[in-house]
Amino acid sequence: MADSKLLVPELSEAETVGAETARFEELLLQASKELQQAQTSRPESTQIQPQPGFCIKTSSSEGKVFINICHSPSIPPPADMTEDELLQMLEQDQAGFRIPMSLGEPHAELDAKGQGCTAYDVAVNSDFYRRMQNSDFLRELVITIAREGLEDKYSVHLNPEWRILKNRPFLGSISQQNIRSQQRPRIQELGDLHTQDASSPAAQEGPEKPHLNLWLEAPDLLLAEIDFPKLDGALGLSLEIGENRLVVGGPQQLYHLDTYIPLRINSEESKAAFHRKRKQLLVAMPLLSVPS
Repeated sequence: MADSKLLVPELSEAETVGAETARFEELLLQASKELQQAQTSRPESTQIQPQPGFCIKTSSSEGKVFINICHSPSIPPPADMTEDELLQMLEQDQAGFRIPMSLGEPHAELDAKGQGCTAYDVAVNSDFYRRMQNSDFLRELVITIAREGLEDKYSVHLNPEWRILKNRPFLGSISQQNIRSQQRPRIQELGDLHTQDASSPAAQEGPEKPHLNLWLEAPDLLLAEIDFPKLDGALGLSLEIGENRLVVGGPQQLYHLDTYIPLRINSEESKAAFHRKRKQLLVAMPLLSVPS
């Protein structure tokens, strides 16, 4: 989600549309100039030591499996929304909500009876973990996503039936993990900040797919314009950029865009700005490789 701490100060009323446009052009230029420097100065991965949380027991065709649900402040949190909002989103779009987590390598351990078993360490954001402790719904959601993630990553089939171990926060040892040193692109605000009224008719409708315009500004820079005619500011906008994917969500589920981009995007160095007068989100995405 867009964080108000990441928004640049508001422009004064005397500033014009041209000044806002110049501000965005300056942003794009800065993104291009910073690309090479950031690639050499920022490590591709960071080593973290997850903290124990709770342990679940399940099984596979190979025998007993234990999943240590851990947490670390270095893992980014998911979008901030209520359980009712999350439940409504999951009913409408299963892929619309993501919980960032780090899936550790399988490691051989001994259970309480001294028998061999397999353990995995799965880490989520620490603040989100504390919230999850007070919610059976979030806890079961995390366990389900973690189990499915491990199945996809390691090509194993885990029994959907599981139970949480009592008085045992983890099994075996919790190893350090490497996570990508990736930051979500900042959404900068150009102009006055306004919030969509949740009681308005627009807020009661289902998510609308906004219009997207893509073009190559330079051989190594892809630009995007995304129209949000119902918004007056960036508050509540969420933006996720993968290597070849762009996902944008609007406040109160006004908008949702999930599009494949057939180019390799440097998501770590991408930047975004909301142009208030145009009601557009402008995204600058440096490319990892130049298209032929």
